Amino acid sequence: MSRILFCAALAAVVLVASVASAASWKVKFDLANLDGLPGDAGRASFVVQVNEEWAPLGAARFKELVASGYFKGVRFFRNVKGFVTQFGLHGDPKVNAKWQDNKLKDDPVKTSNKRGTISFATAGENTRSNQLFINLGDNGNLDGMKFSPLAEVAGDGMGVVDRIYLGYGEQPSQGTITSEGNKYLKKSFPRLTYIEAATILNEDL
Repeated sequence: MSRILFCAALAAVVLVASVASAASWKVKFDLANLDGLPGDAGRASFVVQVNEEWAPLGAARFKELVASGYFKGVRFFRNVKGFVTQFGLHGDPKVNAKWQDNKLKDDPVKTSNKRGTISFATAGENTRSNQLFINLGDNGNLDGMKFSPLAEVAGDGMGVVDRIYLGYGEQPSQGTITSEGNKYLKKSFPRLTYIEAATILNEDL
């Protein structure tokens, strides 16, 4: 009987561990044009820690986007010093339209929009889709506006995030990005930092 109880307890521990593991995972972002610089001088990486408990629906969508290779070539197109850097509009208008029309229901806000956290952008209630932003400062005022963080930049990764080129501010037109994609951004805003790759890391890495 005691052996049966021991096995049952061990199974429970394994189950709890697997659930806990599934609730937290990491994504590595490889960036280019940091500080607006081409070539190796503008390349570096940072890691994001996703916490599914914070925003389950948002985390699931983020995983779907990363796993599909969606973020390759995506620019950080809206940059406000000390506030946010925003990304997610795809360089191919057709791909962008597919995801932008696939709206998510809101997740309750369970943690604050502090520096280094990542949230989906919204255009109102239940409108999250493919755009996200990294908080460059402590933006607790966004909590009451239903911006629900789903992840945070890990370790010293903000040292890389702080090198995202901010020089164009909010000049890029979201409407033109939506209709023309990276063709517009490469021509009019060539120094924008962009994502070369986004990869879900294995738990043992």
